Amino acid sequence: MNTLRALLEEHDHIVQEIAGQNDFGEDFYVTFTDDGDVTSDTIKIQVKGGESWRRGNGYAVPVDQHSDTWADGNIPVYCVVYDPDAKRMYWANATQQLRRLGPLNPPRFIGVSPNAVLDDTTMKFFVAQARRYVGRYRGRQAVLTHLGEMSGVEFDPADHVLHFVNGDDEDLIFWKRPGDAVATLLLSTQGWDPVLVSLESLMFSELPMPEDERNGGLADPDLWTAEDLELSRSETMWVASCFISTRQADEGPEDDLAGTINCVGCPSCTGEEHGRIEADVIHDYVLARILDRIEAEPDLIQRSILAIREDDELEPEIVAELGPLESEPRIVRQVNKLSRARVETMDDIEPEAFRLAILYLIHCVYVGAPSLPLDEQVRIVWRVPEPGSTAASRTGFQPLGSAGD
Repeated sequence: MNTLRALLEEHDHIVQEIAGQNDFGEDFYVTFTDDGDVTSDTIKIQVKGGESWRRGNGYAVPVDQHSDTWADGNIPVYCVVYDPDAKRMYWANATQQLRRLGPLNPPRFIGVSPNAVLDDTTMKFFVAQARRYVGRYRGRQAVLTHLGEMSGVEFDPADHVLHFVNGDDEDLIFWKRPGDAVATLLLSTQGWDPVLVSLESLMFSELPMPEDERNGGLADPDLWTAEDLELSRSETMWVASCFISTRQADEGPEDDLAGTINCVGCPSCTGEEHGRIEADVIHDYVLARILDRIEAEPDLIQRSILAIREDDELEPEIVAELGPLESEPRIVRQVNKLSRARVETMDDIEPEAFRLAILYLIHCVYVGAPSLPLDEQVRIVWRVPEPGSTAASRTGFQPLGSAGD
């Protein structure tokens, strides 16, 4: 606690100790300053020190009874671990991790990545990330809070939440989690009781369908139709447009390669022809390329871990994601033992281990025109360039098929 307090105060941030911290799971209030001016951005910090917090390839802070207060408070909570052997501090956004997993699957530990070093050189990065996250409690989040209080629902910042008021001043709220095909409608005329709808169920009476299929009813009896809800045509069209707009927002890279795929600057993308690649195709292909490189370079994982440790511009989202993955020994072991003898297909590796391998090994994946052969359509920017890479390939434009050639 003294080490953290000294570091923060050295950078002119305001630290206030919380009395009874052992009971409440929070040690400090920290209010950030900006060029000597006090800001309105405040976080709480739980501090841990000692060897007992090491886990796998990182650290872990037990959540215990603090899950609700850390996830649902109006001030985000961060965890900081001090490693006495390394004489270093590491941080994680506990509130963010808890909200990502949700109340139905709360974690037992907050994962802290060894990449998330907190010292003089990284303080600016830490403060910028924390202030950005605090900002989510303003702006759009304030709107979500208002709609949530009105309907009695707690919305996640990542959820799609849209609001409509009809001509009779009646409220409709469209609520859908990213990637879901089914949405929840909250209607003031229904006493805000949640009802589930899909685009197909909503438009059931509008869709041309053989009479014998209509008699069978909807495949899922829990889904409501516009007729069931007595929606007007304008209300029905509004809900349908919500499905369409949120579906477009959800399109893009999926699951394990999310945040890694890009097409901007890809030499094979002309702007005239571009398309999404199927997730299973790119996952299988990238896994094959990873196994090719590991077979040719057995120390690739360790060299990539060192490279990511030395990356001073590592994205905050990656740092936050590394924490829970690196603190799980089972996942770390799978990554460290990656080989073609152990893994041949995606079925042979846990999704979390594949994701951690992606974060370690790959900086970016470029996807180009779909008419190209696969080894030209998909190109990888490795964290550690391939042996013999040309200057052009070191910029990230080498064909995947060149690995090991």
